[in-house]
Amino acid sequence: MKKLSITLILCAMTITSFAQTFGFGPKAGVNLSNYQGGNIQTEAKAGYHFGGMLNFGFGNVFSIQPEVLFSTLGAKVESSGSEADFKINYLTVPVMLKFRTRSGFYLEAGPQAGFRLSESVPDQTIDHFAKNLDISLGAGLGYQTNIGLGIGVRYVAGLSKVGDFSSQEINPDFKNSVIQGSLFWVIPIVKE
Repeated sequence: MKKLSITLILCAMTITSFAQTFGFGPKAGVNLSNYQGGNIQTEAKAGYHFGGMLNFGFGNVFSIQPEVLFSTLGAKVESSGSEADFKINYLTVPVMLKFRTRSGFYLEAGPQAGFRLSESVPDQTIDHFAKNLDISLGAGLGYQTNIGLGIGVRYVAGLSKVGDFSSQEINPDFKNSVIQGSLFWVIPIVKE
């Protein structure tokens, strides 16, 4: 974790030295998450996310936006005719490349790392339901005003399996699948 922190700080310093604009701000919204793959029977579960972001602009169109978000994911899992909420809290770190038009609409895409903070799993026979690290790819679109207020929708598809257990009944090879709706404010600090 110490090496990761040092690497992230060095990357941020390098990006800042080349950026023409810079801003930061809060971000919050709702998650609609589910599990894809494996043989697990699930339904989507509502959650939330909140945190902060940095925005490094290069010209009038492109920017790199790293974020740090507390995010609740999981699903409603069906087992033996009943349904139970499986909830995992992550600290997610998406790094999005944004393409923004002059009218304020934008497209974004990039990788995301999720670090498991805690889990609430009703099945007491599973000690560790989820792995400590979740790797994903995200893509989204939205609108951002000239003063930095914005709204966006993002889909995050898991690349690594969530399950960290062995079971005769459930194949742990399922992945996170999340739709996020967010409100944010990029407060400009350095302008062109």
